[in-house]
Amino acid sequence: MPATGPAPATGATGPTSPAVGVAEARVRAAYARIEEVDRPEVWIALVPSAVALADARAVDARLDAGEVLPLAGRTVAVKDNIDVAGLPTTAACPSYATAPGGRPGPAAASAPAIQALVDAGAVVLGKTNLDQFATGLVGVRSPYGAVRHATLPDRVSGGSSSGSAVAVALGIADIGIGTDTAGSGRVPAAFGGLVGIKTTLGLVPTTGVVPACRTYDVVTTFTRDLALGVRATRTMTGADPLDPGRRPWPVDVRLALRSAPVVAVPRDEDLAPLSPGWRAAFTAAVAAVRGVGAQVRTVDISAMLAAARLLYDGAIVAERYEAVGAFLADAPDADPTVRAIILAGRDTPAHAYIDDRARLAVAKLEAAAVLDGCDLLLLPTTTEHPTIAAVRADPVGINRRLGTYTNFVNLLDLAAVAIPAGEADGGPFGVTLVSRAFEDQLGLDLAARLLGAEAPPVVDGGVDVLVVGAHLRGQPLSSELEELGARFGRTARTSDAYRLVALDTQPRKPGLLRVGPGGGAPIVGEVWRLSPGALGTLLAGLPAPMMLGRVELEDGSWVVGFGCTVESGAAGSDITATGGWVEALRRGL
Repeated sequence: MPATGPAPATGATGPTSPAVGVAEARVRAAYARIEEVDRPEVWIALVPSAVALADARAVDARLDAGEVLPLAGRTVAVKDNIDVAGLPTTAACPSYATAPGGRPGPAAASAPAIQALVDAGAVVLGKTNLDQFATGLVGVRSPYGAVRHATLPDRVSGGSSSGSAVAVALGIADIGIGTDTAGSGRVPAAFGGLVGIKTTLGLVPTTGVVPACRTYDVVTTFTRDLALGVRATRTMTGADPLDPGRRPWPVDVRLALRSAPVVAVPRDEDLAPLSPGWRAAFTAAVAAVRGVGAQVRTVDISAMLAAARLLYDGAIVAERYEAVGAFLADAPDADPTVRAIILAGRDTPAHAYIDDRARLAVAKLEAAAVLDGCDLLLLPTTTEHPTIAAVRADPVGINRRLGTYTNFVNLLDLAAVAIPAGEADGGPFGVTLVSRAFEDQLGLDLAARLLGAEAPPVVDGGVDVLVVGAHLRGQPLSSELEELGARFGRTARTSDAYRLVALDTQPRKPGLLRVGPGGGAPIVGEVWRLSPGALGTLLAGLPAPMMLGRVELEDGSWVVGFGCTVESGAAGSDITATGGWVEALRRGL
């Protein structure tokens, strides 16, 4: 499933001359690309090129000083409902930027998520167009103009994060930052042939974001490659420890997808909303999932589809009114469709809102039951790719269809990553991998397999554990690590302070004994990373005579590792000379 769309801006891989640094080269290429494509509707406010170049030179100076910057020189386009210092935040409503008692003038500080990207070496290019107040999945509900698709200008780009997605699809920005309440970080990704990462609620702070539905808003990323999207997402995660909606990673978070996952897919009747072309493309995507070693299980998602309707057709719309409704009632430049949707929440009675929240609580339990025994849920990201003319003729009906498979995800507290999956109806086609809350990494790992790409860890933290025997890959107990969500790190060797002995256990296992520097030999093993909770579970189930302790590696570092008691080691057969358990087994010892 390779990514589709225009190539990245030229000159983005390094300096064009010894005098120009990496960051400056990327920014120069970005502004050249802006002029080349001539798509003014993508932007609401551009950072002046001289300012962006100064920011880039500052990044290059930090690199020269030895700083490690994971996003050095990466260019960023930010949806204009997120604060960027020095630029106004309009949410695609010009009068909102100067609303009395609202948000007068430019933002004094960037949203913490954006500031985290800048601190990591990224350079902001500007603020992008959107469906006004992040209300829509089409990208045409803006007084700044409809954002056309990057390569099919008669079709919608998808919304509400339309400008950010198109800036990436056109090869201007490396990273597009959007928001996603109903699918705004996923539908534009599908239409643009991009990767769209929507995390679990509360992982990325929404401080400095104009709320759409405060309870269900998520700051998202658009990128052309998965690894960059993960790095940007990880950078933003937890960037504001005072965010009232903050939810840290749980101590038992799964850090990796098992090698043979179970992936749920909808029944045929649940796929009825798809256009014929998108239905055929989804069938091919299911085959691709099987092709990377997953087991596919058909499930009934009708309850999820029913829950999706609560976002706009139920009392939950009151959250949109709470966010901006009082302002929007008299705004002279409000989009008529957006105004009608948001003002519909003005007279929602409190008991109706509480009732719908209770219905969502039940729907979460139903969704958990449907996905029981499955690692992920595979969905078509949306149903079709409409033209701008069709959306203008039916602005609500088409928008509702586009949200069929996206609207329920945040309501049910699920995570998602949208990825390109070929073509349908003459344009890009995309699927979404949905996971339980905080199991974001599982979706990213399957996305990596489907794309033939790298998926670095999105979770910060964990404990490195050295295994030297039955838990090695391909050995009888390796599944224990997979079930705990352990993530393979690397092959490693101990220092020469260890002996390896074959123990009399079932299944057969070796034991590692420390005998002091020079008293043994380097022993081959594997380093896996586990969450602290998973490590506790592993330790609690560890049978005698095995034990966990600190083990010194050949490079001088220390990790947690498997060992055995002195008594069992003395009774075992010394196999140190083999250098490791796999070699010992090969020799028949």
